[in-house]
Amino acid sequence: MKYDFTTVMDRKGRDAIAVDEIGGFGPGAPKEGFDPIPMWVADMNFPTCPAILHAVEERLHEAHFGYFRPRQEYYGAIIRWHRERNGVTDLTEEAIGYENGVLGGVASALRAIALPGDAVLLHSPAYIGFTGTLKAAGYRAVFSELKRDEAGVWRMDYGDMERKIRENRIHAVIFCSPHNPCGRVWEREELLRALEIFRRNDCIVISDEIWSDILLDGHRHIPLQSVSEDARKRVIALYAPSKTFSLAGFVGSYHVIFDPYLRDRVRAAAEKTHYNSMNVLSMYALIGALSTEGMEWTDELCRVLSENADFAYRHIRENWEGVDLFRPEGTYMLYLDCSAWCRRNGKGIEELLKAGWDVGCAWQDGRPFLLEDSIRVNLASPSSRIREAFERLDRFVFC
Repeated sequence: MKYDFTTVMDRKGRDAIAVDEIGGFGPGAPKEGFDPIPMWVADMNFPTCPAILHAVEERLHEAHFGYFRPRQEYYGAIIRWHRERNGVTDLTEEAIGYENGVLGGVASALRAIALPGDAVLLHSPAYIGFTGTLKAAGYRAVFSELKRDEAGVWRMDYGDMERKIRENRIHAVIFCSPHNPCGRVWEREELLRALEIFRRNDCIVISDEIWSDILLDGHRHIPLQSVSEDARKRVIALYAPSKTFSLAGFVGSYHVIFDPYLRDRVRAAAEKTHYNSMNVLSMYALIGALSTEGMEWTDELCRVLSENADFAYRHIRENWEGVDLFRPEGTYMLYLDCSAWCRRNGKGIEELLKAGWDVGCAWQDGRPFLLEDSIRVNLASPSSRIREAFERLDRFVFC
């Protein structure tokens, strides 16, 4: 490996809630003798890409940080990234707009296309950020459950989607691609079928594609807007370098909207808040991230994460009887169905969660993502730490 994915960073006391707020986001701090292994919040425990540090450091030598406009290099980096990573050849600067965060972009898009009280379709299990945003903004979430097929693969239920859209007169959809928390990287045929339902029912789609670079075992991301000409007109896509490069603390996402009418409405909704402004260092961080070196780094990252996912999947299937899971195709999260284990062992999910936290395995309660008796596990750490966590779980929890 050219880049560093093995160093175990000491993030404690260095502005990282993943370790600084362990006791506040779970059943409690680890017992004495166990250091915390952060496996909950979706950021990474790897040193970030050196090109990002270089770009930010270079800008810090300029001793002025006044008002500014986004540089052409900012737009050029995004356009080149989408062309070389996703095969999008017609992205222009005009279609790109800054967002303080993907969830902020979701909120702005909803204000532009729906009224408070309106129903919005999304799949469950569902990212807690979506459900929280909908609730806070006064929208009504309508869930279409993803189903696992005979091979255990999460699939959309197209009949259920269309029925709920019609019954609730829905015209706004939140879509997640790749899917969080299930880890699906949707295939073109799946996207086509979903888009046909959205077309027939006049739905505008807000597509969260923040995980589009975290692809395991050679899977390929297909941008929803690229699937058809109609998709370009009805899809608002949201991206960010934060998951790929662990840049959530810099703040900075962006939308891609090809349709001029949708673009004007979303921008008007965002501008009226007077909060949606780019940070100059965030701009340089993105330019460094979406560079040639950033592409090389991301390729290595995906190989490391694929190895971690392969180890974790095999280990759980072979050793933790009663714990079911889908082998993720994208993201660095596992979503564990522990219902059979809980029944088999006469324990509740709270007991299982606490048993892991007690020995420093800071995994996440999966129930807020709308699957009962579930746990969400972050695998974006050096393999030595992932293996250490699983050894503790073997010895003290699944024993």
